[in-house]
Amino acid sequence: MSSFDVEEILPDVALGPVRFPRRQASGSPQGLAVTLLADYTLRNRASLPSAAIVALLAESKVTAGGARTAISRLARRGVIESSRQGRHTHYRLTEPAATALSVGGRGVVGFATTAESWDGCWTLIAFSMPQEGESERRALRGRLRWLGYAPLYDGLWVSPRGLSTRAAALGGISVGTMTVFRARLVDLDGPASRDPLVAWDLASIGEHYDAFVRRWSPLLPRVRSGRVSGAEALRARTEVMDMYRRFVVVDPRLPMRLMPEGWLREHAREVFVEIYDGLAEPALRHVLRTVARFVDGPRPGIGTHTVAELLEGLLPVPRPADAMADAR
Repeated sequence: MSSFDVEEILPDVALGPVRFPRRQASGSPQGLAVTLLADYTLRNRASLPSAAIVALLAESKVTAGGARTAISRLARRGVIESSRQGRHTHYRLTEPAATALSVGGRGVVGFATTAESWDGCWTLIAFSMPQEGESERRALRGRLRWLGYAPLYDGLWVSPRGLSTRAAALGGISVGTMTVFRARLVDLDGPASRDPLVAWDLASIGEHYDAFVRRWSPLLPRVRSGRVSGAEALRARTEVMDMYRRFVVVDPRLPMRLMPEGWLREHAREVFVEIYDGLAEPALRHVLRTVARFVDGPRPGIGTHTVAELLEGLLPVPRPADAMADAR
């Protein structure tokens, strides 16, 4: 299986009342819509007119029909919610979705640095399922890959990370059995010894890092000189996030000293940060101009953020109406 086979690595993700789509699948209308809302409305859960969302998605070659379908499906999934303001329908992230995206964004931009703090222990998940449980086995493998695990042996998956809250929910599988433990590797002399890193297709992942750097490095001089603006800035900033966030799933996230020579994780992050932060303001100006075509007056709450701010955590700021509802 390819390291970037997103159909298996990134299954639908259910978080409480929210069911995210395969949002890391590059170019999907739902994924692009989630990225758009997260990049420019996350901090305050600002709302955007549906017509503006359609127009902004058109910059990424999403048809009007495809954009409206994506909006409708995201609403059914509990990712966004609608309100009526004058003649226009507006959408904003639901509170659970905004919280999940804030936490997820922090993980995406921070994984390259947290990898250096590894304690030397591995989390191992061993499972056994009956022969007739093929669909459940496939679903479990997809969820494990999404959580950053890889198969060392057929029924033994490993990760250098501790057991997260999301991973702990794996205990609710309906068929088969599972054992989870945390341990250190004992090196054995001879050919029987197998490094857990072989669970990952490092050559393929390395090629994707190289492709990422080659794709985006030529844009850096124009970003530095301020010669990227408008729709181009919006498209590039959305696409660079869409591509970069897949690495948090497939990279083993071990300290650089343990990775193959020339591993481009740190360089890819540097390129990502410079483009994502450098295009924030021109992309935001384009979003605001687009929104102004459909509504009169200022649109409070629409804004952007840097990688550093994402790393600190962008928990949603409750609006007065939300606070009143909570008080009731």
